[in-house]
Amino acid sequence: MTASTGAPAPEQREKWSGQTAFILAAVGSAVGLGNIWRFPGQAYESGGGAFMIPYLIALVTAGIPLLLLENGIGHRFRGSAPLALRRVHKRAEGVGWFQIAVSFVIGLYYTVVIAWAVSFFFFSFNLDYAEDPAGFFIGEYLQLGDEVKLGFDIVPGVMWPLLAIWAIAIIVLALGVHNGVERLNVVGIPLLVVTFIVLAVRAMMLDGAMDGIEALFTPDFSALADINVWIAAYGQVFFSLSLAYGVMITYASYRKKRSNMTAPAFVVAFGNCSFSLLAGFAVFGAIGFLAHEQGVSVAELDGLTGVSLSFITFPAVIAQMPGGPIFGAAFFASLVIAGLTSLISLLQTISAALQDKFGWHPRGSAVAVGLIMATLSVLGFSTTTGLYLLDTVDQWSNQLGIVAGAIGMVAAVMIARRGREIALHLSAVSTLGVGRAWRVLVVGVSLLLTYMLVRKTVELATQGYEGYPGEYLAVFGWGTAGFLVLIAIVLPLMPWHRAIAEFDAWPTEGQLEEAAAGAARKGGA
Repeated sequence: MTASTGAPAPEQREKWSGQTAFILAAVGSAVGLGNIWRFPGQAYESGGGAFMIPYLIALVTAGIPLLLLENGIGHRFRGSAPLALRRVHKRAEGVGWFQIAVSFVIGLYYTVVIAWAVSFFFFSFNLDYAEDPAGFFIGEYLQLGDEVKLGFDIVPGVMWPLLAIWAIAIIVLALGVHNGVERLNVVGIPLLVVTFIVLAVRAMMLDGAMDGIEALFTPDFSALADINVWIAAYGQVFFSLSLAYGVMITYASYRKKRSNMTAPAFVVAFGNCSFSLLAGFAVFGAIGFLAHEQGVSVAELDGLTGVSLSFITFPAVIAQMPGGPIFGAAFFASLVIAGLTSLISLLQTISAALQDKFGWHPRGSAVAVGLIMATLSVLGFSTTTGLYLLDTVDQWSNQLGIVAGAIGMVAAVMIARRGREIALHLSAVSTLGVGRAWRVLVVGVSLLLTYMLVRKTVELATQGYEGYPGEYLAVFGWGTAGFLVLIAIVLPLMPWHRAIAEFDAWPTEGQLEEAAAGAARKGGA
């Protein structure tokens, strides 16, 4: 099945240097702040060691199938999310732009969290936050206002590191896929893993560390009867693998035409899972020490997930432990590296879409995207009310936007009847083939995601969020959702810079069948 009648002009897409570079880049996108501050707390609150059962089931039945789908779309149809999905079906371009809009919104506030980590890296050397970690972070550093509203009072201590992060991001993007994005991940990911191994070993040597590890991994099997635990497991897997941002579609499009696409997906999925477990040991080993020092149980501590864990609870640990300044600097440096590699994947996805649509040069696209986003990021999130805005926008873009983008992607593939074609493509170029079972899993996942989306939408519509004023949520919560939809409607109406949106798929589906059969025979030999 082809999507056009005429051959397009030849495309010169940038490429990864090889499979290792692709895997490191994909891992760099998947492994982010959520692995460090979301997974340990989520596991602790959802049955401890028992949480690993639904988590691994979710990884196999949802995470890997969708990762394979995105790899197949990107590699088969050779484009950024909007271009590749348009080649899947002409009317699916809007789904791609919806995903790009999600990456755009998340990139605006993700950067400021990295900037906080940069600041706390330097604060760690003198333990500036030691006396009152919560008061220091909320009051002295963020200067958070009491009223939930949009403010424009810039906090210089947040703005300057934020601008520095944006400068680094623009430079990396401008250097291109090979010289910029690839080299950042080739250096950053091994450094991140080594640093966190050291942190985990040091944390487990602290007094009370085993109490923290025990609290994290002691199984509560009764939690498996709670549907919310299963939804949390699927949500954790889904969000931590960078699915439905358009990232994996874009990254897969930079692979050479004869590249193994299934085995790297398993490496990325289980590598991401392994890092989450490593983070769990480091984080809860340190939390066990804090509980020991305060003479309380781990269950009596607050702030065991999210922003509070990294910028309030962990500074309290660092302030009391031997060698705290070194441990603290290493921890916040790890947050910076993990955040930066994920941020770059979001920005590269946006830049690639604009390059495909409007014919922009990679360097010019990097500068344009960086400057626009940096301006909005500073004006919105480095202010005295920035934390409120971050919290609200994150809830709508993450909990609603990403899920809706995934549902739209699966629907486009199935409506266009491209599922079998993508399966054949993956089987033809890879050592491990996929077939009907994979397609069934993808459809099943989309049904589960639809349930999650409806459930969360009803909850936000009827219960609000965090007690924030209704008018604030209407503007910045539902307004975020409206922005995502608007981009998905408007951008497809704009013309492509040349005839690349239409596509003669090669090899044909018949040739793919022969290639897939040959690969299967070779694999079984």
